[in-house]
Amino acid sequence: MIIVLTVGLLLTIFNTAISIGVSVRIPLTQSNVTVAGSVGKKEKAPDALPSYVHGKLGGNQNFINGSQTLTIWVAEGTAIFVLGQQEGAPLIDLHLEAR
Repeated sequence: MIIVLTVGLLLTIFNTAISIGVSVRIPLTQSNVTVAGSVGKKEKAPDALPSYVHGKLGGNQNFINGSQTLTIWVAEGTAIFVLGQQEGAPLIDLHLEAR
């Protein structure tokens, strides 16, 4: 909550969002385990997440999908944990983005 309140509101002044995420393929399967989060302007925070979890925030199309969002005025913070098949996910990925 503190991060969304301070960093998120500060990033909205610059009309931006930042994200970080890590994804690793589970051996001998087509599935990945991904943990990612973003904070920034409400319209941009979900889009700053890695492309292979885009649209999975709050979804039910994977084995495990734990996601949270926190919105404070014009700022939003998101967090997602996905275990399952993710189209376009590499074997190992460290995702850093400012959008």
